[in-house]
Amino acid sequence: MKRLLALTLTACFAAPALANDEAALLAQARKIAGDIPPKLVKVLTDEIKQGGPEQAISVCREKAPKMAAAASAETGWNIRRVSLKNRNPKAVPDAWERAALEDFDRRLAAGEMPITLEKAELVTEGGQKTYRYVKALPTQELCLGCHGTADRISEPVKAKLGELYPEDKAVGYGLSQVRGAITLKKPL
Repeated sequence: MKRLLALTLTACFAAPALANDEAALLAQARKIAGDIPPKLVKVLTDEIKQGGPEQAISVCREKAPKMAAAASAETGWNIRRVSLKNRNPKAVPDAWERAALEDFDRRLAAGEMPITLEKAELVTEGGQKTYRYVKALPTQELCLGCHGTADRISEPVKAKLGELYPEDKAVGYGLSQVRGAITLKKPL
């Protein structure tokens, strides 16, 4: 009986602590996920001004992964971008991310604002408790020069994309559609 009471008390006190931990993890994840896209947009905008959209392809191909790696090293979170229609073969979502992205598409179709789409969850992966967070990356006007419909993408951009990404699926988007997501993961 004493053991049962001790377990019950432990569970009662652990639940609020866990909730506080999850709230802190969510706040951390939101901040990190909110900090990276504006930095990427600034670099993209600068590259587009200097050399057009075809020159900006290198930003998403080379600089964005480096930015994510630097943020991962700085924060202790594993950070990357994923998409249901990936351009980079490394951007294929895992099952958890795929389910979140599919849910984002349903929620967007139901009228939710794309900027509000996110999911956070404490999961167990390979016996390890892990906090997962994913936030939608909606297309902006500057994205459509490389990710838009065929009439929005110039011939030089099409040629460069064909050369670098022969299996490219990341085209055909309109403004404010979910292009993909930034995803964060932290083992606990």
